[in-house]
Amino acid sequence: MTELHPGLALRSAHVADISTPTFYRIAALRQLVFVVEQDCVYLDLDGRDLEPGTVQVWAEDSNGDIAATVRILAEDSAEPGLRSIGRVVTDPEWRGRGVAAALLEEAIAQCAGHPISLHAQSHLVAWYSRFGFETNGPEYLEDGIPHTPMRLG
Repeated sequence: MTELHPGLALRSAHVADISTPTFYRIAALRQLVFVVEQDCVYLDLDGRDLEPGTVQVWAEDSNGDIAATVRILAEDSAEPGLRSIGRVVTDPEWRGRGVAAALLEEAIAQCAGHPISLHAQSHLVAWYSRFGFETNGPEYLEDGIPHTPMRLG
């Protein structure tokens, strides 16, 4: 198990149970990295954060700033019991410190007993493989970035 940086606290909740400032910070980080840094123009706030069964997992510092976050979705309409992990993002200032690994391990633990899918940016396939994910489909382009479908369980 990856140890979370001592200056951070791990949290998880449905968006309805997260304070407005905290969810704002989560959304702002997702936009900073996916829309601005990676230059992908898309609607990040896609409505799925509001679905029953969706869980946000994040690490925050004592000021409430978000170091990293992931989103877990219930994908029962695609396959009974299936969960997906996505919107995996780390603030540039926190990269390389194991924060994303600790969050991914927590997300996997919260999906215990369920198969999990994710769509990895292809340059991160080896990183996700460390956690037991295996490639389960061909690479494809999403917003100009190569992605690879992966699955655990």
